[in-house]
Amino acid sequence: MSINTFEEKKASKRAFNDVFESPDFYEVDDLLTEEHKLIRTSIRDFVKKEITPYIEEWCQQAHFPTEIVKKFGDIGAFGPTVPEQYGGGGLDYISYGLIMQEIERGDSGMRSTASVQGSLVMYPIYKFGSEDQKKKYLPKLASGEMLGCFGLTEPDHGSNPAGMVTNFKDAGDHYVLNGAKMWISNSPQADIAVVWAKNEEGRIHGLIVERGMEGFTTPETHNKWSLRASCTGELVFDNVKVPKENLLPGKNGLGAPLMCLDSARYGIAWGAIGAAMDCYESARRYALERIQFDKPIASFQLVQKKLAEMLTEITKAQLLNWKLGKMMDEGKVRTAHISLAKRNNVALALDIAREARQIHGGMGITGEYSIMRHMMNLESVVTYEGTHDIHLLILGNEITGIPAFT
Repeated sequence: MSINTFEEKKASKRAFNDVFESPDFYEVDDLLTEEHKLIRTSIRDFVKKEITPYIEEWCQQAHFPTEIVKKFGDIGAFGPTVPEQYGGGGLDYISYGLIMQEIERGDSGMRSTASVQGSLVMYPIYKFGSEDQKKKYLPKLASGEMLGCFGLTEPDHGSNPAGMVTNFKDAGDHYVLNGAKMWISNSPQADIAVVWAKNEEGRIHGLIVERGMEGFTTPETHNKWSLRASCTGELVFDNVKVPKENLLPGKNGLGAPLMCLDSARYGIAWGAIGAAMDCYESARRYALERIQFDKPIASFQLVQKKLAEMLTEITKAQLLNWKLGKMMDEGKVRTAHISLAKRNNVALALDIAREARQIHGGMGITGEYSIMRHMMNLESVVTYEGTHDIHLLILGNEITGIPAFT
């Protein structure tokens, strides 16, 4: 059998017979309830059926599968912590984390679609919206009938959202919204956008902007090397008339969107470990199968070192995520707790992806394995919703009481 035929058969087996089982070296499953395990199994089976067989082709073609939105709704991946009366799952935060972990094991872009919908669109409507807004939007977002996006980042204001220039003015029976947002996941396909803008006094508020409002456009961002199966774009507002009932009344100020980001960053902390697990498992299997010098490369010390270090970091992150989830459920979490986990887990996932690529050798750069795709995706994840360095400064501020952002 030629090397190419050998590799092709292995790749075909992986793509169409996804046999992934997550590593659990410290038996973290003992800390989970039966409901947690059932939810994880359900989402894992969904990923194996609906994402793994197609994701490489979607990414190669930079294709966002719009049909996945309704499927995510059907499986309960949108707004799982939102109460059932509004269409959500009424689940705890460990359940939410496990859902994000399993989806990102399939692909970070797919997890972005789900976490933006749940943490950045449904969460602010549930937390800050009126009862009418909750009833109007949340059930449709939960079911996947509607797709949403979150508009905070601007062309000149990323890590400093307080400097935003997008604004709205009172025009009697409506507001007039002007400005632009960029790097917005879901925007080209979104039915609604939760947009953060300053009023005439400079105070930040959230507004729900609907597709079809005159002057509202969502240009798509092309030529990405990362998150290629996720649709990304801009939000452009040119004298958009927004009904006054679309203003989120429950909270204003920069703290409101930052609360949303905390929820999303929590999901990322879990999701990144899903990608790391996939890279580790792929590398472990490949190392046992790949023969060099008449023996599997898994027998070499340096390969074992890489695998041992991967498993160690994954195990530490699993325990970190579980404890963070318990603190979320108990209402004990502060922003710095989430920043620590997001920064740590994404960084270690990137390191694991790079080491796994080394173990796969040349095959690691091809679409026959998930490694290079995870690595490119994680290069976005390490930047968005707070860069690696910004999260260090958030933690530094918590430690010292001295903000070092300016």
